[in-house]
Amino acid sequence: MKKTTTRLADGRALIYYDAGDDLVRGEEDTRPLDATSTSSEIRRDPLLDEWVVIASHRQGRTYHPPADQCPLCPSGDGRRTEIPADDYEVVVFENRFPSLTGSPDHEEHVIAEPFDRRAGVGRCEVVCFTSDHDASFADLTAEQARLVLDAWTDRTAELSRLPGVQQVFCFENRGKEIGVTLGHPHGQIYAYPFTSPRTERMTTRVAAHREGTGRNLFDDVLAAERKDGARMVIEAEHWTAFVPHAARWPYEVHLYPNTRVPDLLALDEAARAEFPHVYLELLRRFDRLFAGAGGPTPYISAWHQAPLRPDADREDFALHLELFTVRRAAERLKFLAGSESGMNVFINDVPPEAAAARLREVASR
Repeated sequence: MKKTTTRLADGRALIYYDAGDDLVRGEEDTRPLDATSTSSEIRRDPLLDEWVVIASHRQGRTYHPPADQCPLCPSGDGRRTEIPADDYEVVVFENRFPSLTGSPDHEEHVIAEPFDRRAGVGRCEVVCFTSDHDASFADLTAEQARLVLDAWTDRTAELSRLPGVQQVFCFENRGKEIGVTLGHPHGQIYAYPFTSPRTERMTTRVAAHREGTGRNLFDDVLAAERKDGARMVIEAEHWTAFVPHAARWPYEVHLYPNTRVPDLLALDEAARAEFPHVYLELLRRFDRLFAGAGGPTPYISAWHQAPLRPDADREDFALHLELFTVRRAAERLKFLAGSESGMNVFINDVPPEAAAARLREVASR
């Protein structure tokens, strides 16, 4: 993999990732861009002890442009985009409308009980999986998907070293139903200045399980799912995919490496080599679930990595990916209504065992 780092016209970083070593990336961004202006801050909810990001500047971000004005396509034919090159394999750049930004050198921390707020210090990046506007991640070859995995890993390493960052989150949102505002196949990476509420709850449960049993909770869950078998989707040499026992979403799959590691950096070469084949198969099955429903299956794909704060027991955390769709039937979506949004109590219409059986039915032949 060859990595080439450059700068956009407003100073944001852009990184090309190429499979070969012979490509030379010298294109410049000639757009007359003003420096980005952001107003992000984080506020702690005193009742839930959770941080909320307030980012009013994002109201002006690009919203469903036509394909010929897509800012994630390569530049060409007299039109300049976020990517100066006329072609690319994988590109990562700083988001023009970031939820989190800035430097801890300029961080303001104000506590006025019961309220607590800080500058929204962190980083948000965009990951373009391919230059093909009409493709999707599922259309990639195994070699292209491996390059994306390598880019995720490299960015996790780089962002983990930024001052104040406590967690790195790589994810993809696909589909208007999810809220995606750009149709080009892409994902994002957030470098949080705190540990996310979901991860905090996981680490608390893992610590309690270790204290009570002497065992690792992630290992026990994976072993129990493999032994039960009813919710298994894919059992590969280095990865296991299953619908969780208490799935919240109609079709939800968790993908674990069979050897527990805390983050993407810790994956060995065997797991890295197998991942593209397993993950692409999962995405293609998701698309087959509702073939003919008027478009590809909308989904969220989210990597869970160990937090970075000094007191975190990183070795007890298990890297895993959660993939789920808001579609519950061909013409029906799962909305987060009163119970889910108001009380965080999910109600799932599709039994996890039935979802797993359906995902096995649509396997590649």
